[in-house]
Amino acid sequence: MIIVPIKENESIDKALKKFKKKFERTGVVRELRRRKTFEKPSVARRQEIIHARYVDQLRRTNTL
Repeated sequence: MIIVPIKENESIDKALKKFKKKFERTGVVRELRRRKTFEKPSVARRQEIIHARYVDQLRRTNTL
């Protein structure tokens, strides 16, 4: 459960903004979207490898 402390004369808009930020940091929505469809472990591993290659290529081009 997310608790957002509200100060004495704080507006509801600010409190809502704090709540949204905390909720986003928890990663609940991201986790729900990830679990929406099943992904085989081999496919997930392949995606990790492709992403690692991409990141490595970006780092190499930025250092030159």
